[in-house]
Amino acid sequence: MTTTDNQTIQKPLDAKLVLLVAIFLPGMGQVINNAPKRGFFMACFMIILGLITFNLAQPHISMIGKLSGGIFIYAISILDAYYWAKYRMEIFSSEH
Repeated sequence: MTTTDNQTIQKPLDAKLVLLVAIFLPGMGQVINNAPKRGFFMACFMIILGLITFNLAQPHISMIGKLSGGIFIYAISILDAYYWAKYRMEIFSSEH
């Protein structure tokens, strides 16, 4: 299939591969899904919220609790990358 300017449309990567990349490299799942700005902002928010919760947490709180803001955004970024990879694959499959 070609677009109007005669460039071939590439098949999107498998959603499970994108999920694997997103787990090991935070923000890169969005980059693989052709959304680099989204990946950059996810990584920035992960760092910012991790620092905020780290500085606001009491001294007796565990390290996971201190970084819970960043961990929360990390989990959302994994789900987001997987969701959009599946969505792109379904759109690609229905067009071809």
